[in-house]
Amino acid sequence: MLRGALRFRAKPGLLGRGLNTRKGGSTLDWAGKVPEIKKKIQSFLPGGDWNPLYDTSHLPPERTDVVIVGGGVLGLSVAYWLKRLEKQRGAIQVLVVERDHTDYLAVVDNPPLDLQFNPSGYLLLASEKSAAMMENNVKVQRQEGAKVCLMSPEQLQNKFPWINTEGVALASYGLEGEGWFDPWCLLQGLQRKIQSMGVVFCRGEVTRFVSSSSHMETMSGEEVTLKRIHEVHVKMDHSLEYQPVECAIVINAAGAWSGQIAELAGIGRGPPGTLQGTKLPVEPRKRYVYLWHCPQGPGLETPLVADSSGAYFRREGLGNNYLGGCSPTEEEEPDPGNLEVDHDFFQDKVWPHLAQRVPAFENLKVRSAWAGYYDYNTFDQNGVVGPHPLVVNMYFATGFSGHGLQQAPAVGRAVAELVLEGHFQTINLSSFLFSRFYLGEKVKEHNIF
Repeated sequence: MLRGALRFRAKPGLLGRGLNTRKGGSTLDWAGKVPEIKKKIQSFLPGGDWNPLYDTSHLPPERTDVVIVGGGVLGLSVAYWLKRLEKQRGAIQVLVVERDHTDYLAVVDNPPLDLQFNPSGYLLLASEKSAAMMENNVKVQRQEGAKVCLMSPEQLQNKFPWINTEGVALASYGLEGEGWFDPWCLLQGLQRKIQSMGVVFCRGEVTRFVSSSSHMETMSGEEVTLKRIHEVHVKMDHSLEYQPVECAIVINAAGAWSGQIAELAGIGRGPPGTLQGTKLPVEPRKRYVYLWHCPQGPGLETPLVADSSGAYFRREGLGNNYLGGCSPTEEEEPDPGNLEVDHDFFQDKVWPHLAQRVPAFENLKVRSAWAGYYDYNTFDQNGVVGPHPLVVNMYFATGFSGHGLQQAPAVGRAVAELVLEGHFQTINLSSFLFSRFYLGEKVKEHNIF
C-alpha cells in the first residue's frame, strides 16, 4: 500500500516528449474548444455579430494564475495569503469565484470593521465517560500556550451558579483569547482587503474544467492517469453567459459543494478501491441555529457553553438573548435539499438539554431561527488541505465540518505556502492531505467543539 507521498514512475519514453506521444495519453478537450474558436473567427468576418461596444467588465479575466472556487472564509483566506506572501506586488493574479448571491457590502473607503469580539471564553462540560479525554486535550492545549483551566463540579457551581452540574464530572474553561465574533464582519473585511491587494472577485458558478492527461505508473506498477486543469468555465450569475478562464492552479474551497467541484474535475471517477476511484468525501449537512429570549437567563459573564449532550449556547447581545443548537445524530440528519428550519427539532432535541443544564431556560421563548450548511467530511470530520495526487494542480481547503471559521487563517497560509513554495512552512498540515482517504488513515480529534 502506498504510504506518505504518492510516488510515480513514467512509462518509458513518455517524459520529455510531451503529452501527445502516446495514443490516449492526452485528452485536451478540443471538442469543447472548437465551437468557441469558430465563434471568435466568425465574429471578425464581414457580416459577423462582433460588437466593439459590448461591455465585458462584468466578466472575469480570460486568464489568471490561480482560480479559487469558493468565496467563503477559507477561499478568501487563501487569496489573502497568496497576495501577502507573493515575492513582488502584482506578481500573482488571483480570481475568486463565488456562486452565493449574498452581498458582503464591502466598500473600499469604509473605516476598519469591528468584528465585535466577545472574549467570554469557551466552557466545555464533560461527563464521567469523557473526563479523561478532556484532561488529555487540556494538557495538549496548555503545551501549545493556551490559557485553559480545569474545573470540578464544585468550582463550576461557584463560578457559574446558574448551571446545574448534575452529570458533569469535569469542565474546561478558556481564560484568555477565547470567545466569538461576527463572521459576516470578517467576510466583509477579508473581501475588502483582498480586493485592495488586486484579487478579482466574481459572482458566478464553475461549471466545467478543461484538462489534459498523461498515463503514469506507481512504484508498485499500478497504472494511473495524471490530469492537469488548463481552463475553468465560469457561468455568470443570472445569465447563460460563461467565461473560459485559463489558469495554472485551482483551489477547491467550495465548502459544502466541494465534493461536486472535485467530481467535476474527474476526481473519484475510477474503479472502487483505487486511488483514481477515491472520492472527496465532503457533502452538505444542514444545521439549525435558534435564537431565544429568556428574561431570567445567565448574565453578561456567560461564556459559550458546550454541554456533554452536544447542545451548545452563548449570549447574543445585551438583552437576555441567546443562540445555540445541537448537531443531529446520523439517523436524524435533515434533508440538505432546502434550508427550511425544523422547529420541532428544537422542542424535542435541543430545549430539553438546555433546560436540564440551565434551569432558567425552562421559560425561554424562541424568537427566530435559520439554517446553513456544514462542509461535512464523512470520513473523519476533519479538513482536507493540499494538492490532489492525480489532478496535480487542484488544491483543497475544505471539509472542516463546522470548524472552518476558526481554522481559516492558518489553513489559508498553509495552502498559499504550498502553492508558492511547494511545501508547508509555518505549520505542517500533511496529516490532512487527500491521500489519507485512499490509505484509510483517519485523523480523529475527540471531544472537540
